[in-house]
Formats: sequence, C-alpha cells, structure tokens
Amino acid sequence: MTDFNDEEQNDEDEGKSKSQVKRELNELQELGRRLTELKPAQLDKLELTDKLRRALDEAHRHTARGALKRHLSFVGKLMRDQDIDAIQAYVDRLDSSSQAHAQHFHQLERWRDRLLTGKPEEQDAFVALYPQTDRQQLRQLVRQAGKETAENKPPAASRKLFKLIRGIVEDEG
Repeated sequence: MTDFNDEEQNDEDEGKSKSQVKRELNELQELGRRLTELKPAQLDKLELTDKLRRALDEAHRHTARGALKRHLSFVGKLMRDQDIDAIQAYVDRLDSSSQAHAQHFHQLERWRDRLLTGKPEEQDAFVALYPQTDRQQLRQLVRQAGKETAENKPPAASRKLFKLIRGIVEDEG
C-alpha cells in the first residue's frame, strides 16, 4: 500500500495530477521489469543501490503473477532514488528495437570501418579514446582483416575486430 503522507513525495509531486503521478510510477515499474530481464553482468554496469540490486535478483524467484506484480511495484518504489535517465539510456542501448541501440551499433560499425582503412591515425584515435585497448591485438586484427579482404576470404577477422571494438566500447561506457 502506498503511503501518501511522505513529505518527500509530496514535495516532488506538488503540482502534478494524480494521473500523472500514476503514469510516472507505471513507467518506473516498466523500467524495473526491463531491468529484471538483464543479466547480472549487465546490471553490474549500472550504479544501483544494494537494496534495488537485491530486489532485481529476487524478482526471478516470483512465479505467481500477483507476486511478481507486487514485487515489480516494490522495485518501482526503490527506483525513485535512482538516476532514471542513465538507467533508461543504458537499457535502451541494450534493446535491439530501440533507436539508441541502432545508433550505438552504427557507431561501432563506423569505428570498425575506420580501423579497416589501415591508417595508423585511425588506430591512434581509437586508442586515445579508449586507452585500455590492446594495441597489438588491434593491429593484428586489422592486418588479418586486410589480408582476408585481399584474398577474398570470409571476413572472420573483421568480425573479431567488431567484437573487440564492442567489448572495449561497452566496458568503457
């Protein structure tokens, strides 16, 4: 049951209609539901409170529809204290149907294409932006991809390069 006597809640909601408050709470619950679908490694990349993280981990144990609905309501309540915009952006980036995911994917493809030109400046620019990059592995994959292209072989190294870029960029962000 919701406690409407909470002073903090009243300060934030002053001027909002009851319907608007309900819509916002439903959006938080939906975002919480989407968070429960993420893998633990993906959740680790978000700055979540311990209480919210435990609640997200516990959501998988609820199998009854009513219990899950109550638990998602609880998760939505806990999410009020979080940076919702950052969480939403991260979840959208992971959602293959979202525009943010498409933009992120295109950014990765552009980096791969730039690196495949073989120009050292492109590799230097990538390493400057992502200093944790293993330069030797990057150069090796670029060189292998160039050979495969010249010999009309399947682009295995190009795929490996893309996976390397994705791993580096997603670890950074």
